[in-house]
Amino acid sequence: MPNREMKKPHVVMVPFPSQGHINPFLKLAKILHTKGFHITFVNTEFNHMRLLKSRGSNALNVIPSFNFETIPDGLPPPSNMDATQSIPALCDSTSKHCFIPFSNLISKLNAASDSPPVSCIISDGVMAFTVKASQQFGLPNILFWTHSACAFMTYTQCKNLMQRGLTPLKGT
Repeated sequence: MPNREMKKPHVVMVPFPSQGHINPFLKLAKILHTKGFHITFVNTEFNHMRLLKSRGSNALNVIPSFNFETIPDGLPPPSNMDATQSIPALCDSTSKHCFIPFSNLISKLNAASDSPPVSCIISDGVMAFTVKASQQFGLPNILFWTHSACAFMTYTQCKNLMQRGLTPLKGT
């Protein structure tokens, strides 16, 4: 790899494993790539298989300095690869099972001779394991929220509403 390529900033992108999160992350990754960033886009194994099925096995890893990697989501393989996984199960499983595989991936990327070392992680706001990993490796981590401002504000107020007894709703 030419020395110029090794000096590119290397961003690892980690969306929550559902289509409404993956698509905005891919758009941001493409923008950063056009601005000269080396991109590693991290999907769960399940979503990576779905992406290969929909786009074909030759559709990925064909753009220099834009690579796809996978980590397990910790859930058992579904019986129907076309069905969306349970969001609550994904939230629970990714928080419990993704830290070690993700840390191993960062180590692998940093040791690779054909790409620059990781400079930064951009992760979905709900993928908290990436914050712990970024601290472990001394990397900045930008949390990217893919939902609307209204949904984000609702998310930030959930604890407050629960403490005040306003949610969950009681009665009919």
